[in-house]
Amino acid sequence: MILPRNLLCVLICFGSLSHSFAQSLPNILFIYADDLGYGDVACYNPESKVPTPNLDQLANDGMLFTDAHSPSTVCTPSRYSVMTGRMAFRLNYRGVFTGVQGPCLISPGRLTLPELLQESGYETAMFGKWHIGMTFFDEAGNPVYHQQSELDDLHGRYASGVELVKQVDFSRPIQGGPLDHGFNHFFGTACCPTTDWLYAYIDGDRITEIPNRVLVRADEGLPVHPYSNDNRLGMLADGFDLQEVDMVFLEKSKAFLEAHVEHKPDKPFFLFHSAQAVHLPSFPGRDFQGKTDAGPHGDFIYQFDTIVGELLGALDRLGLSDNTLVIVTSDNGPEVPTSIAMRADHNHNGSRPWRGMKRDQWEAGHRVPFIAKWPGRIEAGSQSDQTICQTDLMATYAAIVNYELPFDAAEDSFNLLPVLMGDEAIIRPYTLHQTIRLDLAIRKGPWKYLDHVGSGGNNYDNDRMAAFRIPETAPGAPGQLYNLKDDPGETKNLFYENPEIVAELKSLLEASKASGRSRL
Repeated sequence: MILPRNLLCVLICFGSLSHSFAQSLPNILFIYADDLGYGDVACYNPESKVPTPNLDQLANDGMLFTDAHSPSTVCTPSRYSVMTGRMAFRLNYRGVFTGVQGPCLISPGRLTLPELLQESGYETAMFGKWHIGMTFFDEAGNPVYHQQSELDDLHGRYASGVELVKQVDFSRPIQGGPLDHGFNHFFGTACCPTTDWLYAYIDGDRITEIPNRVLVRADEGLPVHPYSNDNRLGMLADGFDLQEVDMVFLEKSKAFLEAHVEHKPDKPFFLFHSAQAVHLPSFPGRDFQGKTDAGPHGDFIYQFDTIVGELLGALDRLGLSDNTLVIVTSDNGPEVPTSIAMRADHNHNGSRPWRGMKRDQWEAGHRVPFIAKWPGRIEAGSQSDQTICQTDLMATYAAIVNYELPFDAAEDSFNLLPVLMGDEAIIRPYTLHQTIRLDLAIRKGPWKYLDHVGSGGNNYDNDRMAAFRIPETAPGAPGQLYNLKDDPGETKNLFYENPEIVAELKSLLEASKASGRSRL
């Protein structure tokens, strides 16, 4: 068929423009730490006892956010929200997944961040921890999570975790994982790699090696210290080394970058590196043990910093740095046993300067490090004090690739691209927060309203939390109101002193719940 000359010219021009546009799209490297606190990183906390030279350099080369928040105070809902741009409390799901629990929290048909980028021409890859739920099947082809309640009744909640793994037919493909939600490549684990009953890798939608024995810590030569206790005795595959999982994930990410440059150099990529570090148990790799003066957890933080440096180094070596947006952040604040032991043993406060820790609605539960680098676009050495949330990643990436978000997607996501480009105009009218118990809070300007009493997560009435208690200044109040500008440590509850602000924020919160969205 001979095309008309004018149509042929249009097609040639369109093809040229498409190629040019694809070339101009930035690569995206998103590095997600686990339980890394605001005070764990030296550029955020000058009193940190752990060196973090690579994160510090990243901040020098890019933009450091001082008021960035994970969507939740625990990992599963935070990860759901990053993937969807939607606050997870809207699912009414409490808790986190362990072992082979499911199904995936992302419903079929819901647009995800990697799908958005995939549709925009990106090659998408995830290496590391998934933790949003998968569906494993038994020999009869039934989802094993259907047996959870029955096993809980028979064995108790903790014993049922390993029993559920034993029900899985590992010859069957796994459904609901990263490949079903926008990733071209995945290698990692279903849940927390060294904690949650199933100690085996997943490549795509298949287990690489069937777990064939119960983990015995002594037999594996695993360290025993105050930071090693969050390690359940699940089913272990022979090739799964609990002390080296983060290095396995690192090698997978580096191999992806190298293969991409070799085979698809004209295609942009989205790489989601989802680390185990620094979630308990603190099992730093053997090359990192004893590298700091802050014990095994300090070594683990240092290992995460080194991983960041290795990935940045790979970008440099492969000529990718100048056209890659790099973002590093964490899924919530520092873990309780970590916080207690690190303060007592090493005078290191991973929450500094905020109140609380992982699971708490107070700031340290969800105010996290967030550093972005994009050479030539983000000003080196810049800083932003805007209140942002990780749900905002989806709208931001959509803006970068000129993707129009539908109304029924990314309901709690705001475009941060102007902030990254140096615009100081406020992006968010308000920000929502949630805990593992689905207690909710709302932030507007300096004002933060907690629609509940207490932390919303940890029990500060037990003895181990006694040192962290702060007296309640508004006894009997059904909620909490703090002015973070005047009282960043959340020490004075102003609930009774400012009823009009309580009413305004409570109304905003209820409206957001009722409408199912906060994005305008």
